[in-house]
Amino acid sequence: MMRQKRSLDTIHVFNLMVLCFIALFSSSVLGQGKIRRFKWEVKYEFKSPDCFEKLVITVNGKFPGPTIKAQQGDTIVVELKNSFMTENVAVHWHGIRQIGTPWFDGVEGVTQCPILPGEVFTYQFVVDRPGTYMYHSHYGMQRESGLIGMIQVSPPVTEPEPFTYDYDRNVLLTDWYHKSMSEKATGLASIPFKWVGEPQSLLIQGRGRFNCSNYQTTPPNLVSGVCNVSNADCSRLILTVIPGKTYRLRIGSLTALSALSFQIEGHNLTVVEADGHYVEPFTVKNLFIYSGETYSVLLKADQNPRRNYWITTSIVSRPATTPPVAVLNYYPNHPRRRPPTPESSNLLPEWNDTRSRLAQSLAIKARRGFIHAPPENSDKVIVLLNTQNEVNGYRRWSVNNVSYHHPKTPYLIALKQNLTNAFDWRFTPPQNYDSRNYDIFAKPLNANATTSDGIYRLRFNSTVDVILQNANTMNANNSETHPWHLHGHDFWVLGYGEGKFNESEDLKRYNRVDPIMKNTVAVQPFGWTALRFRADNPGVWSFHCHIESHFFMGMGIVFESGIDKVSSLPSSIMGCGQTKR
Repeated sequence: MMRQKRSLDTIHVFNLMVLCFIALFSSSVLGQGKIRRFKWEVKYEFKSPDCFEKLVITVNGKFPGPTIKAQQGDTIVVELKNSFMTENVAVHWHGIRQIGTPWFDGVEGVTQCPILPGEVFTYQFVVDRPGTYMYHSHYGMQRESGLIGMIQVSPPVTEPEPFTYDYDRNVLLTDWYHKSMSEKATGLASIPFKWVGEPQSLLIQGRGRFNCSNYQTTPPNLVSGVCNVSNADCSRLILTVIPGKTYRLRIGSLTALSALSFQIEGHNLTVVEADGHYVEPFTVKNLFIYSGETYSVLLKADQNPRRNYWITTSIVSRPATTPPVAVLNYYPNHPRRRPPTPESSNLLPEWNDTRSRLAQSLAIKARRGFIHAPPENSDKVIVLLNTQNEVNGYRRWSVNNVSYHHPKTPYLIALKQNLTNAFDWRFTPPQNYDSRNYDIFAKPLNANATTSDGIYRLRFNSTVDVILQNANTMNANNSETHPWHLHGHDFWVLGYGEGKFNESEDLKRYNRVDPIMKNTVAVQPFGWTALRFRADNPGVWSFHCHIESHFFMGMGIVFESGIDKVSSLPSSIMGCGQTKR
């Protein structure tokens, strides 16, 4: 009996130890946040987002895809099934830095092999800070076919945000083409070159209004040519507000080409967040937003409550027009009650007013109390000249005269597994250009460029300055707006300017006191933008123009740092190039 009692006591003590361990483990896990699981199926479906029927990528039947809502420190697990019949896919979690999980950044050719038709792939990552983010396809030009959505990350309840509001709404902006992604990509990669042209519509939350009277089909009953203004898919988006209440609008842009202005008739918008960082509040009538950017603005429902108001987006930096697509509905007015003003009454900025767009960019400062000052100096300066060029007769975009292309084996795998012939390890892209002699206001004297899959290898934890310089395209008196997005990091925006960057003068204009941190920033036509970041996230990270056609045509680079600090790679990201073996 004594031996049995001792055995029972031993078991009891062991059980207590196990329970204590479980309690401690559970406490640790809870302290790090919840695990939020999602099961997604992506496939093509016929839809009519702007009244014109075409194939659209849906997530669980939805376009845009479902919003991911989480709290800082939560772990997101997305089980993604590729139900495309003939296409691969990869999904990028835009603005999520993937600290410790660089293989789930979702960039085909950089961090993973693509997900093949019929395969299931699981992404798992931590959302490490609050803010407004997005997700989208990062395979070819697939994003513009519809695989897009929003990510909302709230702060811990113990850390309230520095502004108050009554309700929270998503406003996801896109431009929309009627041609398929494959048709446009084929034109870009052809001789003669065929430009994608301007979008047919602009969408807010996946809804727009194309003028079907401008469209004729031949033959008239061709399925892909149906245009029907009575289709429920393209009914005007209605944003209902209660008079006197304040609304946080989380505005994100995933346009394929267009820079946009967003405005609500008769209302001011107070900017409070940009790319997950709090902004010293300032008020605008028109919010300029570029592909890849997110903003939070506060909207006070303080106008005449007996009527409704137009909500519009308009294209800037390119001469294009689109009609209003949404209505701000003051409760209890009927949601379908048209505003009494003409559709064209909303105050729209001039498409070529670069100064106003530059002024808004300069107005964005880090909020007092949330300022993270940049390092005083940098260890490396890289100057990137954005130009339009030709390679063997094909039209390309280039950076310092080098047009980028993906290797068959993703960089992350090649570097970690020491596959030295998977890409050109010996070639380091140029870190500058002949700024003394190059005329950024003229067509390139020599339009020819080279292609490469070489990358920039940075010393881990070093501080890097990047100056982005825009120049003339291959058309006279023409320069374009380029929004550049950095994966895996945020950067400090040190400054913007017109014309050619002047090192001796423009360095003095850098904002080192309260610069905003972002992951996407615009470079204006014939202008420059300077940014600084710490190469402190081990992995391989893409840095590219967020315009789909420009990146497809070679406008991007890749950074590597701390590859030796990356832990063992999951087998799920392999299966292409040399990883087949």
